[in-house]
Amino acid sequence: MGMIFCLMGKSASGKDFIYKNLREREDLQLKHVVPYTTRPIRFGEVDGLSYFFCTDDEAAQMEDAGRIIEMRTYCTVHGNWKYFTADDGQIDLSRQDYLMIGTIEAYEKIRDYFGAEHVCPIYVWVDDGDRLERALRRERKQEQPKYAEMCRRFLADERDFSPENLKAAGIEIGFENREKEQILRDVEQYIREIREGEIP
Repeated sequence: MGMIFCLMGKSASGKDFIYKNLREREDLQLKHVVPYTTRPIRFGEVDGLSYFFCTDDEAAQMEDAGRIIEMRTYCTVHGNWKYFTADDGQIDLSRQDYLMIGTIEAYEKIRDYFGAEHVCPIYVWVDDGDRLERALRRERKQEQPKYAEMCRRFLADERDFSPENLKAAGIEIGFENREKEQILRDVEQYIREIREGEIP
């Protein structure tokens, strides 16, 4: 049976870079699971690539049909934005391993849905000062920067990824993202060790 590797970390911790590069490693054969969101599409994003962008009504219809694996709602300065993973046929553990990006809450629900033996957390972290600088640089590139939302997200991450929440979720291993190539090597090696049963 396959594995789902859940990549987690605070905003601007380098998750997108790690995710993209791990998926491009053909020998790892990690399949992409596209999550859903009701937030507006950002400059440079493509529907169906990073996310499936949907309306609140469409999200409610999927929930009513029992197709939601996990869902998070964020009260932003621009309204409530939903992010969720759906049981829409993308995941088939009899055939494939998967790589996903999410939160601790998302990881716990995916783990409970598919079973702990099939879901592995990968937590990435960065010094908060460096992380804030990265977030600001990224937001400045947006056509209409949303600095208030950036700050809200930064502070929310402090709560969501607190040591207490990490411990409660059973996440004991973390990877510090100091240098791009090193973090990729570290995470790739960890995935290989999990697959080979070297790490229980």
